[in-house]
Amino acid sequence: MAKLQAQSKTEKKESNDPANLAFGRENYLIILAGCVLLIVGYLLMSGGGSDDPTKFNGAELFSTRRITVAPIVLLIGFGVVLWGIMKKPRNA
Repeated sequence: MAKLQAQSKTEKKESNDPANLAFGRENYLIILAGCVLLIVGYLLMSGGGSDDPTKFNGAELFSTRRITVAPIVLLIGFGVVLWGIMKKPRNA
């Protein structure tokens, strides 16, 4: 019984060890940068509505920023997040 308790205590200590984490500090920074890019992309895509529901403003709604730039920024953001997840930590 004492062996089992001692073993479970060492397992708990090992699980909290930073060397056993799936991601390193660099991975988290890359994922955070990707999330910032995603937020920027969604902010670029937002807007373009009209205050008057009977009026349609196609030039503002279908602007280059919303149709081209925002999706490119989003794809780059998703790629950066994927890279941050897939990158092997340096200490492993």
